[in-house]
Amino acid sequence: MTDRLDGPRDPRGGDAAPGGSPGEDDTGGALPDPDGAPPAGAAASTGAPSGGAAPAAGLGPSPRLAILFLLPGAVVLGAMVIYPIVYSIFRSLFDAPGDTFVGAANYTSIFSDPSTLTTIRNNLVWVVVAPALVTVIGLIFAVLTERIRWATAFKLVVFMPMAVSLMASGVIFRLVYEQAPDRGVANAVITSVQGVLGSHGGYPDARPRENEQAPVVAQKGAVVTRRTAGPGQAVLIPLVGVKPADLASASAARTVRPGPGELAGTVWVDFAQGGGGTPNQVDGAEKALAGVTVEAVRGTTVAATAVTGPDGTFRLTGLAPGDYLLRLPASNFEAAFNGVSWLGPTLITPAIIGAFIWVWAGFAMVLIAAGLSAIPRDALEAARIDGATEWQVFRKITVPLLSPVLVVVFVTMIINTLKVFDLVFVIAPGSVQPQANVIALEMWRVSFGGGGDQGLGSALAIFLLVLVLPFMIINIRRFRRENQ
Repeated sequence: MTDRLDGPRDPRGGDAAPGGSPGEDDTGGALPDPDGAPPAGAAASTGAPSGGAAPAAGLGPSPRLAILFLLPGAVVLGAMVIYPIVYSIFRSLFDAPGDTFVGAANYTSIFSDPSTLTTIRNNLVWVVVAPALVTVIGLIFAVLTERIRWATAFKLVVFMPMAVSLMASGVIFRLVYEQAPDRGVANAVITSVQGVLGSHGGYPDARPRENEQAPVVAQKGAVVTRRTAGPGQAVLIPLVGVKPADLASASAARTVRPGPGELAGTVWVDFAQGGGGTPNQVDGAEKALAGVTVEAVRGTTVAATAVTGPDGTFRLTGLAPGDYLLRLPASNFEAAFNGVSWLGPTLITPAIIGAFIWVWAGFAMVLIAAGLSAIPRDALEAARIDGATEWQVFRKITVPLLSPVLVVVFVTMIINTLKVFDLVFVIAPGSVQPQANVIALEMWRVSFGGGGDQGLGSALAIFLLVLVLPFMIINIRRFRRENQ
């Protein structure tokens, strides 16, 4: 039996409505099943789930349970962060005892007090210098570790200062920067280098006798003979005033006989302990001055130069016939190197920044090295194949690809420099702390270090918070973008 051409035949004997489907009435509704089962789609139309399952209440714990778990952390955060900030803002509006409302007077004094302006200037130096140096040195270390065999050991040594507290690092560098070369490592290194280069300590206390019988006279820091001398003559240059401690290892002075065409002589201390001896004459108990530079001068020209030996004698050779004055230059009477004053008012801030770099360079190196490991090697190899030098690869490929990591390190170091306290407090002696002062240390000194003005201290704390907040926001936004 074939279907009719005018549409499918209804199983009950009637014709289905044109365009309709079996099981629907003329109004488009579902017809009940002859066996009594509910029509298809009834469950969906009534909102009941198929299979009799209960409706889902949502994924995860209920909001009340989530709040219950978050409550302890919120209480701690409020007690340790929110409350101190709010109270510091409130306290900064009152005077030192906290009894009188002064408004913005504490904030005004920050920018009018000379000592506080010094702290702001120092913090500006820190922000400009320290983060850039830490980032650059960390980048150099990270690149070098990819090209050396013992990269892991090198990273361990550079990162090790991070395991030391800033207080302990300050104590270490306080000893490193001691001025006495026998205690300070920095000055001991400089002294050793000078010794290798052959420099000799001077005799700052040496001087000629101040009388007419003395054969030499002081002149503009130098010592010059009163009379001229020529080749073939011997000249005696007696000095006094040298401390016995400087002569502990000195040899006995002796006279010298000049050879043909030579101008010779002796430089010695014309003084014998216990008395005795003849002035301006070399006696057996008198000590020689070794390492003294002697010049033969004609007019304004230095014709020859010699250095005294262990017995104080010298020989000037290659002189043309004529008369010469003998001169001991002023460099002979300069004080011996006694160490750079790292902890003095001039170098104290650069010295502390050096300690800061020592602590944080390893941190920067590790972060940048992680970024280097993520750089696709295909880009670097393609540049090398195209003929780029290592410097061009580093400058035009490595650094641009590392820029997100470099920015994170740089911003983090800015935050750390704004909050620096421990290193300045420990390294800088009390006499130069005003020259090395920073905002965090000034805040402590004003509030608890003897100032007793917690109103001004609270204002400094809020001022420091305002300086740090923009950089914290930059870091947080960058972390969010990376997570997305």
